[in-house]
Amino acid sequence: MRPRFIITATIAIVGVAGVSHSCVALATSSIGLSIIKKILIGGITSGVSTFQNKEAFMSNSLIDQAMPSQLRSINSTLTSLGLSNLVNKEKEYIAEAAAFTSKFAEPILINGVNSLTTDDAARIAQGGSGIASQILREKTESQLVAALAPEVDKKLNEFGIVKTINTALKGNNILGSLLGQNNNSTSASMLSSLASQQLVNGMFALITNYEKQNTDVLTNALKK
Repeated sequence: MRPRFIITATIAIVGVAGVSHSCVALATSSIGLSIIKKILIGGITSGVSTFQNKEAFMSNSLIDQAMPSQLRSINSTLTSLGLSNLVNKEKEYIAEAAAFTSKFAEPILINGVNSLTTDDAARIAQGGSGIASQILREKTESQLVAALAPEVDKKLNEFGIVKTINTALKGNNILGSLLGQNNNSTSASMLSSLASQQLVNGMFALITNYEKQNTDVLTNALKK
């Protein structure tokens, strides 16, 4: 138990905003950098676990909040047309895509953690809770989008949900209006793109939440 307390206390020091030069030095040391990485890895593990559990994914409020506004508008329109069952199916299939694509996301995120530098650690020490996840996002977001988008597109088309939604909204050109697109194939691919963005947003929301939860607990422990 003793070593664990020492590590957590050190993490708390790293996570406090407006820290002293000594804390920056601690963060940029090999030990400090290792601790920062450990927190982020914990967040990734927690996020991947949620993605791999369909029920946990669908019921998670952070993931729901991560839904792009355009996809939310599409779902609201479908619901107003009496097609709430189709919205439920869409969410279910996005959850299936999340479970499938988590195996592509995890190594990219871990590589991003392992690429953290002492300069990154200094930013984290001075930036406060959530900055570590923000830096990880800066390092990996474009890679995640590139890796996940085609896989999400394949998965959603495998289930047929993209075509079904496109057909459901086609009559009044609602989909094209919402997405600013007139071409059906472009609109269909945009739906997959929006789903992919929700996965990326959701994953970082979960990682950030994990980081903040740990920082708060450890910071309070130091005040005792």
